[in-house]
Amino acid sequence: MKRLVKSSIVIAILGLAVLVLILTKTEFKKSYFAEFKPFVKSVQVERISCPVDKDGDGLDDLKDIVAGAKEEVLRKPLYRSAYYQGGNPPETEGVCTDVVWRAMRDAGYNLKALVDKDIRDNLSQYLRVGGKPDPNIDYRRVPNLLVYFRRYGLELSKEIKPGDVDNLYLWQAGDIVTFDHPHEHIAIISDKRRPDGVPYLLHNSGPIASESDHLLTWPSPITGHFRFPRF
Repeated sequence: MKRLVKSSIVIAILGLAVLVLILTKTEFKKSYFAEFKPFVKSVQVERISCPVDKDGDGLDDLKDIVAGAKEEVLRKPLYRSAYYQGGNPPETEGVCTDVVWRAMRDAGYNLKALVDKDIRDNLSQYLRVGGKPDPNIDYRRVPNLLVYFRRYGLELSKEIKPGDVDNLYLWQAGDIVTFDHPHEHIAIISDKRRPDGVPYLLHNSGPIASESDHLLTWPSPITGHFRFPRF
């Protein structure tokens, strides 16, 4: 009986020792990371300057496109996919492509007119049109914008390397990125970045336009990364 009591006491002491050891290690980890976390520096990526200021407002085109996309986010248009006679939806609603043409409008570009003209002049290049141009909707379809930016924008890397300054330098605010099926999408690269340097997206994927961390997590592969105007 005495041996059983002693064994129970030994087991209890050992169990307590193990518990103390676990708690001590946990607290050490917490204090370690709490102490050193402030010293972890965010990746700093230099922002380029665009030599073009089409609308002459003192902001270069890339900065203007970002500003226009952020205005769209502030307006909070509801995501609504619909066909509109005349083309443009009301400012209170739209889809991903509407963020792009509205942002470019703020920089002095009429994307609808540009795309419509290129479709007329190069119809065979625009497979999504199916040989029958419709100016009411053509400029609001991702496949058509992908063709247009491949023809007139600077095509850049589709690879993203978190923490790699050289790679992330290629991903500049105001750039345009497109995604494939099954979640076909287009967005503008934001001037906001994660600590590892990966930029946010300015886009409308519902329920409203937003600035969000989806460049690496969008559920479809990237089909294109462009800079417009080309320089």
